[in-house]
Amino acid sequence: MSRFARAILRRPGPTFANGLTESGGGAPDLARALGQHGRYERALEDCGLTVTVLPADEHYPDGTFVEDTAILTPLAAIVTRPGAPSRQGETESIERTLDGFFKTVLRLNAPATVDGGDVCECDGHFLIGVSARTNEAGAQALAGILGDLGYRATTLDIRATKGLLHLKTGISYLGDGRLATAASVPDVEVLRGFERIAVERGEGYAANCVRVNDRVLIAEGHPRFADRLAGLGYDPLPLEMSEFRKMDGGLSCLSLRF
Repeated sequence: MSRFARAILRRPGPTFANGLTESGGGAPDLARALGQHGRYERALEDCGLTVTVLPADEHYPDGTFVEDTAILTPLAAIVTRPGAPSRQGETESIERTLDGFFKTVLRLNAPATVDGGDVCECDGHFLIGVSARTNEAGAQALAGILGDLGYRATTLDIRATKGLLHLKTGISYLGDGRLATAASVPDVEVLRGFERIAVERGEGYAANCVRVNDRVLIAEGHPRFADRLAGLGYDPLPLEMSEFRKMDGGLSCLSLRF
């Protein structure tokens, strides 16, 4: 599995509570969210990454979920076109930032929509979820770009799967040919090529975890999944995510890693 050297984050801003959410968890506490975001930043640094933190942008309440704005590969960065119209302006500052790190920066255009949360990279094989945010045109356009770069890409339609806002709401690649999967993830052919590490019902939020070099960042409060990872030889690092969960966000959403 590729090792990461850098990450891009954006702090949540004063309008964070105005973002899109269907969680029903109530309004987030901004001060607490900033504290959790700071600990996330330090966790990435502890994993050996150099972190670039962009300032909050009050015009885009969901802007802290930077993962949705780009797909990063060793060969090129691909700027997405998020599926929620209120988020499409987030990509402008991200593209400027990526220009400083990548020689090649590509862009998806209308009618394509893609949220990065629907794209799970598994050692050069990209799983692309067709969802409420990523449309079929976007999935096919992204698959075409990835194919031109020499990567494999497979699309999965998750629109009928209850509880999956994004593909990575329910799956995460752990390396070693293993996927962590929530119980809601359908048993489709492309996933049968991986060893699936089931996340038990009641801990489904933990399925959105992030392998970062020698550690696996997981949401705090999911001890059975943490024990399962440790038993497989991984080193889990629990992080509090309560305020981002209220806004339908997970651990992977908060950074672009490369």
